[in-house]
Amino acid sequence: MPENAPERVHDLLIVGAGPVGLALALALKDAGLDIVLADARAREAVTKDPRDLALAHGTRLTLQRLGVWNTLPRTAIEHIHISHQGGLGRTLIDAAEHGLPALGYVASAGALAAALREAVDAAGIPVFDETEITNLAAGEEDVIASLAGAGRPAPTLRARLAACAEGGLRAGDPNVVEHDYGQHALIADVQVAGGHRHTAFERFTPQGPVALLPKGDGYALVHVAHPDTADELLALDDAAYLARLQAHIGGRARLTGVGPRLRYPLVLRYRRSTIAQRTVWLGNAAQTLHPVAGQGFNLALRDVWALADALLRAREAARRGAADTAPGPFDAGAATVLARYANARGLDRLGTIRFTDTLVRVFSNDFAPLRHARGAALLALDLIPPLRNFLARRMMFGARAWP
Repeated sequence: MPENAPERVHDLLIVGAGPVGLALALALKDAGLDIVLADARAREAVTKDPRDLALAHGTRLTLQRLGVWNTLPRTAIEHIHISHQGGLGRTLIDAAEHGLPALGYVASAGALAAALREAVDAAGIPVFDETEITNLAAGEEDVIASLAGAGRPAPTLRARLAACAEGGLRAGDPNVVEHDYGQHALIADVQVAGGHRHTAFERFTPQGPVALLPKGDGYALVHVAHPDTADELLALDDAAYLARLQAHIGGRARLTGVGPRLRYPLVLRYRRSTIAQRTVWLGNAAQTLHPVAGQGFNLALRDVWALADALLRAREAARRGAADTAPGPFDAGAATVLARYANARGLDRLGTIRFTDTLVRVFSNDFAPLRHARGAALLALDLIPPLRNFLARRMMFGARAWP
């Protein structure tokens, strides 16, 4: 580059090359935008992430559009059995009732990241691994990102828009709402006699939900409990813990083995606004939800698709308004573009946050009147197909029953 040449300004910097960031890059691969990704982690740390994701039917449609669905290892969820401990009432949601092959799927975060990364690499979109973004300074015309790490291409990088798709939410940030549920989640792989028959179980208990999600030949377990109880459960040997878990599940499935157990605290955190000057936050950088109903990644992917759509529409509008001989000006970080995206996503985002938060608050207690009301609600879902259909579509497509 000549000594006095201006520094290159990218259209879009995506901070984070996990499934959310990679999906955004892939959704824009044919838009003619100058896109670059940076992730503080090594590539292997992302593509070998062992955590499991619950993928709703709407997410499947998006991943098909992105061209990665057919190569993704996954297990179908054809039936969801919902019940609560200590009371009558249960409901069963069946994919066949909705004319679908499955209500959702279970896949590992690492496998999904690997499929998306392969597609992003094939599209020629650069990814800087082991490159930490230490600071973002947004100005009138661009964002200046400060870079550090082994993969750093330069001390700084400039872009019209920064999309932050990785990283936690800082406690104490005035833009962040936080609620500690006083619960911890234990996760593990569980073996089951006779196979899972593609049936997922969501069992609400006074301490929190217990979910069994079909995965391979067994189940992925999410067991929510009070922190003190979680300590006790982790201290049990496998046989004793399996007996406790079986008591929660009852005779719905006969569990035969359990793998190593991990735990993490459950805290709701979300940004009041997911946009700022030339900056947008997505995925865990925008909100972290309780795992009940498995809505976190599905919400993030709907945000990704909406942001890509807003950018594509703005790009096309610039082209239509241009002279025949040259493209019109396009600014990916323009305030009008980000405001249009935020307005489009407000209902679904806040609706999903409130939906999961309400489920936790209503079902994670042993208050007798609420216990009877929960049973009545589950019974009503079982007896009234339109209500059951509404819940199913809400879980599959979000608050707007997207798409």
